[in-house]
Amino acid sequence: MRAALLALALVAGCATQTSPPAPQPRLTWQDFHGIRLPLSNTDGPRTLDNDRAEGFARTQQGALLAALHIAVRASSHWGPAVFEPTITEQVTGPDADQLLEKSRTQYEESRQEAGLPPGSPLGKAFVDEEAYRWQTYTPDAATVDIVSAGPDPRGTTVRATTRVQVVWQNGDWRVVAPLGGDWGNAATELKSLDGYTRFEG
Repeated sequence: MRAALLALALVAGCATQTSPPAPQPRLTWQDFHGIRLPLSNTDGPRTLDNDRAEGFARTQQGALLAALHIAVRASSHWGPAVFEPTITEQVTGPDADQLLEKSRTQYEESRQEAGLPPGSPLGKAFVDEEAYRWQTYTPDAATVDIVSAGPDPRGTTVRATTRVQVVWQNGDWRVVAPLGGDWGNAATELKSLDGYTRFEG
């Protein structure tokens, strides 16, 4: 649960300008190991293969979808076949190497504790991506807060908001690695959705 709720990044430092929410084209939804993720036939991802997601439009919604899809897949929860190439190819910034090493360590510790064979995913997450709030957007860089929700051990719904920065590099959006390579530095508990825009559907 924690890995899924914290599977998004917090980074600042790229000069951007504020922007109001853009009109949101229609979204469809697809299950990713228990997490419902939004898709757009205009903004991406254009390629979904081997649990990877690539090819996002250079638009505000393309940046939003990239932030969500890439950061979720960079979690150690899904196993090295997913998080390693995601981080290596779709995450950038000075802390990207730390993120990869910490994800490997976290995965191995969790895998052994669960008694799973090497390379196995750690299980489903049962998390909903509920809402978002823009901080900044330009065609070169964007920062957005994303709200994830899921049950705690008592069955009560808990929410976390995570600030994600993406940058446009080599023809696609890339997530900037979280501070210190630790997703936990990115997320904070959220009590209210006031001020956030709910995802369609």
